[in-house]
Amino acid sequence: MDSTRTELLYRNNFIAIELNHSDNWMYVNWRGNVSHHDVRAGCMEILRLVKEYKIYDILNNNTQVQGMWSGAAKWGGTYWFPALREAGLRRFAWIYSPSVLSRLSTDKTLDNTENPHYIKTFDDIALAKDWLRMP
Repeated sequence: MDSTRTELLYRNNFIAIELNHSDNWMYVNWRGNVSHHDVRAGCMEILRLVKEYKIYDILNNNTQVQGMWSGAAKWGGTYWFPALREAGLRRFAWIYSPSVLSRLSTDKTLDNTENPHYIKTFDDIALAKDWLRMP
């Protein structure tokens, strides 16, 4: 039985953002074909919530994302991740999509991110959770 306490902070047709009170991290679940606009809007909502709730670890789940969204990759790497770090982000566990095009978009974002040592990609959500729980 899972005793995780979560609180839904935001939801729309392509993203759901929850606060995991048990582990003190933000859980972000992306889904479907996300456009450049969707990625930017969702990322700005994440940034707003990181600042508001002072949650500095993120479990970013892309397992339900399909297709290419690399149009937002440079923006994500050069603007969004630095803004998250400035807001206090410590660790960002990124679970890859099974979609090759989405995976390539993730990798392109990381290629555009300076010093991405605080970001780690995973194929397995359990391993991502273990990494976030490390002291």
